[in-house]
Amino acid sequence: MPEPERPYPDGIAASFEIARRLRAPDGCPWDREQTHESLRPYLLEEAHEALEVIDRGQDDAKLMEELGDVLLQVAMHSAIAEEEGRFDAARLSEAAAAKMVARHPHVFGDEQVADAAGVLRMWERRKAEEAAAAGRTAETPLDRVPAAMPALAWTSGMQKRAARVGFDPEPAEGGVEAIAAGARRLAAAETPDAASREAGELLLAVVSLARRRDVNPEDALRTAGHRYRDRFAAMDRELRARGARYEDLDEDERAAAWRATAG
Repeated sequence: MPEPERPYPDGIAASFEIARRLRAPDGCPWDREQTHESLRPYLLEEAHEALEVIDRGQDDAKLMEELGDVLLQVAMHSAIAEEEGRFDAARLSEAAAAKMVARHPHVFGDEQVADAAGVLRMWERRKAEEAAAAGRTAETPLDRVPAAMPALAWTSGMQKRAARVGFDPEPAEGGVEAIAAGARRLAAAETPDAASREAGELLLAVVSLARRRDVNPEDALRTAGHRYRDRFAAMDRELRARGARYEDLDEDERAAAWRATAG
């Protein structure tokens, strides 16, 4: 028995055709109701799921699935924009390609760069030129880091952008001292507002030192969070195996149970 004909073309066009079909008058009622705004949480969720697969290591099938979900989100936004007469998938793709060509004159032109750091500096220069040409004359490099990013990634991105344009005044040794001083100020804070402010400054100092050590603080904290979750799960299993409950343990017993999970 022959297989039924697929309702989509081959290759990259498949996802975009499916999005158009779902949005058609006789398509899916739920998909037809969606807007750019209503799809925001799904785009973020799919991106995070793809990142989680990357964090867990090589799993090609799962990574392909999650990246495909991200692509479907792009296709849905493109379909909505096309219906509104704003742009379509072809224009979206061509604009992205043109931007990459403009930002890579060392690949598509005759500009020379010595290393990856040189590429990043060149990108900042090109972005500044693009902003000026678009009339965004008050825009700074830090304004180009989306504030909707997770806080650690946002602050790390701003610090990196500042360093690319030559603002990086504090040496790594000063960062160590800033962290120690910030921890002391946080411990001594007398009001919730003061504690919140000092905690924020302390985290900024940690992000700065991590950046100088070529550590992505968002990834580092996520990895540490996985370790914390695994240690807690091991402790939880051990306590349940002997019929113990957290509320029945004194401080020393809780500390001992936690230490026993250290790898």
